[in-house]
Amino acid sequence: MTKVIYPGQTIGIIGGGQLGRMMALAAKEAGFKIAVLEPTMDSPCGQVADIRIVAPYNDEAALEELAEVSDVITYEFENIDYAGLKRLSQIAYVPQGAELVKITQDRILEKKELQASGVPIAKFVEARNYGELEEQVDEIGFPCVVKTSRGGYDGKGQQIIHSKEELSLAKSLFDHSACIAEAFVPFTKEISVIVQRNGDGQTFCLPIGENIHVNHILHETIVPARIDASLTEKAIDAAITIANHLNLVGTLAVEMFVLDDQGIMINELAPRPHNSGHYSIEACNISQFHQHIRAVCGWPLREPKLWTDTVMVNILGQHVIPLTNSISKFPNWSVHLYGKAEAKTNRKMGHVTILSTDIDQTLEEINQSTIWS
Repeated sequence: MTKVIYPGQTIGIIGGGQLGRMMALAAKEAGFKIAVLEPTMDSPCGQVADIRIVAPYNDEAALEELAEVSDVITYEFENIDYAGLKRLSQIAYVPQGAELVKITQDRILEKKELQASGVPIAKFVEARNYGELEEQVDEIGFPCVVKTSRGGYDGKGQQIIHSKEELSLAKSLFDHSACIAEAFVPFTKEISVIVQRNGDGQTFCLPIGENIHVNHILHETIVPARIDASLTEKAIDAAITIANHLNLVGTLAVEMFVLDDQGIMINELAPRPHNSGHYSIEACNISQFHQHIRAVCGWPLREPKLWTDTVMVNILGQHVIPLTNSISKFPNWSVHLYGKAEAKTNRKMGHVTILSTDIDQTLEEINQSTIWS
């Protein structure tokens, strides 16, 4: 029987960023207390937490302190210390376990798990060094994408290779870690399915988001994704298959490509609430953050319903001033800012959610605002 965590008890969160902040705010609505472990003092999650433990993620004494003050522990992103999380799961209640973090921290392990689950993925080879890449690249052909197996996000740590002559462009990636090379997938759209599952195996997916990237950073998520019903079914089936294969507890974002032939190809996983699910705070009867808290606390999950079509737009550092100067012009926009101290260029500072009766008109309104131009 799944352990149930009750209001008044304390949820520990590893990671103090915006995902932790939004988890904490959702948890506080139900009366939970929040403890956060984060290396920086004035973190987005720390600003709304009851207990702040300021230390590196692998600090043993800090992890022990988090275990002592928390009734259940979750994490807000995957780039935390796997060994520390594994030790923590032996002395505290960590319903998600540590293995999903281990898998999603390493693209090679992630690809192998996806392959084992039977979902469609791009053909790939793994290479521990540049020489191995040279030997194996013909197995997948060109164009291909070489990615570091560890680290890398928002387009970092990867290189598209169009021909054998360009292969040396990937050489420096091996300075960081072993790499994976994938056959390039000619796709028509990128979509994401956020699947959430509790310890009893109850599973639901949020409505599918269609993701628009600019310079490899998520710019907009359009919900529902502009895909047909059969493709929606394929995408949800794949996400649930992966969640069951990994014995998921909590939240998993499954990023996918839509192909010309109306097939799908799984790209990558994130074992936590995801940027493309932020729209659910206003647009659904349950947000990804509320559902995540329910899942890790052993509560029954709620079947998500979308109230209306929606567009979510990210606010990066360069957008903060234009947005705040425009708030009076757009009364129907829901503005979320994460409490980050410094608005650096391309740093995620917040998002806007716009409930819509006409997606094309809303996209035009976003463009006409000139905030993101």
